[in-house]
Amino acid sequence: MLNILECDIENQVELEEKTRLINQVLELQNTLEDLSARVDAVKEENLKLKSENQVLGQYIENLMSASSVFQTTDSKSKRK
Repeated sequence: MLNILECDIENQVELEEKTRLINQVLELQNTLEDLSARVDAVKEENLKLKSENQVLGQYIENLMSASSVFQTTDSKSKRK
């Protein structure tokens, strides 16, 4: 009779351990999914910022080339 009781206790402990491990795995899986979503969002934002940077860089280049303030001294001496 004691043997059956010991078996039940061992089964209960094993079941609790399995349940705990399954819950840990599920929690880690949720964390991984959250992190993956964040990484995707950061990548998307990065692409957007790169694109904006290119546009602003071109705009600044155009302003500088159109402004006499940024012209080299060579072009000023050619005008004389």
